[in-house]
Amino acid sequence: MTGPAVAGLARDSNWTPVQACVVGLGVAGYSCADALMQLGAQVTIIDEVDDDPQQERAEILRSLGAHVHLGPGASVPLETDVVIASPGIRPTSLILEPIRRAGTPVWGELELAWRLRRSPMDAPWLCVTGTNGKTTTTLMVESILRAAEAKTVAAGNIGNPLVDVVLHDHMDVIAVEVGAPQLPFVTSMSPWAAACLNIAPDHLDHFGDFESYAGTKERIFHRCQVAAVYVDEEEQTRGMVERADVVDGCRAIGITLGVPEVGMLGIVDNYLVDRAFVENRRDTAQELANIADVQPAAPHNVVNALVAAALARSYGVEPSAVQQGLRDFQPAPHRIAEVGSIAGVRFVDDSKATNAHASAMSLRAYPSAVWIAGGMAKGQNFDELVMGVAHRLRGVVLLGVDADVIAASLARHAPNVPVITIDRTDTGAMAQAVESAASLAESGDVVLLAPGCASWDMFDNYAHRGRLFVESVQQLIAESARRS
Repeated sequence: MTGPAVAGLARDSNWTPVQACVVGLGVAGYSCADALMQLGAQVTIIDEVDDDPQQERAEILRSLGAHVHLGPGASVPLETDVVIASPGIRPTSLILEPIRRAGTPVWGELELAWRLRRSPMDAPWLCVTGTNGKTTTTLMVESILRAAEAKTVAAGNIGNPLVDVVLHDHMDVIAVEVGAPQLPFVTSMSPWAAACLNIAPDHLDHFGDFESYAGTKERIFHRCQVAAVYVDEEEQTRGMVERADVVDGCRAIGITLGVPEVGMLGIVDNYLVDRAFVENRRDTAQELANIADVQPAAPHNVVNALVAAALARSYGVEPSAVQQGLRDFQPAPHRIAEVGSIAGVRFVDDSKATNAHASAMSLRAYPSAVWIAGGMAKGQNFDELVMGVAHRLRGVVLLGVDADVIAASLARHAPNVPVITIDRTDTGAMAQAVESAASLAESGDVVLLAPGCASWDMFDNYAHRGRLFVESVQQLIAESARRS
């Protein structure tokens, strides 16, 4: 096909002559390949990984007529008309270099899904990105929309492939979680509304440096139609909106934990209020919900709720549905989840806090905490985090391959805080960490698992790490009950 013909491909196009190559056979890649085959395209899939999940997916796709090449040396055929890059593929990946030189378009799952909508009037997208909090916020949006009786679903980076939803489901509106690795390969997506919660160093191994990472996040606002939502206290998100090339008429909507100005959502007397989507916003504010409706009501989670409310309000959701949706919301596991308590000490699982920024937000929710941290630091520096929360730390328990990185920051900026380092590297280290943290804690404290690091040095993933924390706490509670 010619370049212009590929650029115009949409759901109702003739895909039969299209030679498509999907790079990466993870969950998103598999869904994209399956969708392209349903459309009639000639599909090749390549992945340099050939583990069991890839092999199983490859077997299914081969049975449907796809060409699948797994393992080292796999390359994109030069006769390819369009490439679909999975989120794990770096924008600068050498595997894409030959087709870049040939001028072949590279799309991601978001771009393909956008093109596969039934019409320009199909279900609008409410998009959420940010270094931390995007899954929680996306699920809050979904809960609010359901309370408004809209037919909706949360999809995208959250684990529910957006391509599948667009191709097979008839939705009124879609809550879309967007990860930074998805954004380099977006060219025409135009969300109804979009939000960036925050921006902090993360995925630097994927993008090369913070500037590239932040610049990629900014793409969430491009071609935004109705509302570009930023967090006023997060200066970089405000700058993103100011620079964004949005559709004429799109409004910048600010979020604050203080009293909101015109065009913002914020807090007044413990109520979440709206001064953006009301008729007389210069003189009045619309009450949406009480802070008590947000669980847990940690400051950063209240921000999540305000952002979710802004996105839903941009779609026309009534205030009563915002409140009901927040009340109905069930947090995803391992996100500031209370596990139990012993002798006035609460145990909280925030294993999803996989970077320093997320840990800092979690620690700020508690006046006195014993912090369980450590794992793979991914090149992060913890000095700023420690300086900001030192006065909240009753003690720290460290584990994992980069425990010494955090220990060094503690020695520099919180030398009087007791630190226990767990030397063992098997998964039993978590039980020892919980016992050590409990020994440091006093009544009224929180023992907080907010590692600030990736989990892969000792655990399968953050969920595995969180489950072991929960199991260790439950065992400690049971032992305490037997002793009493």
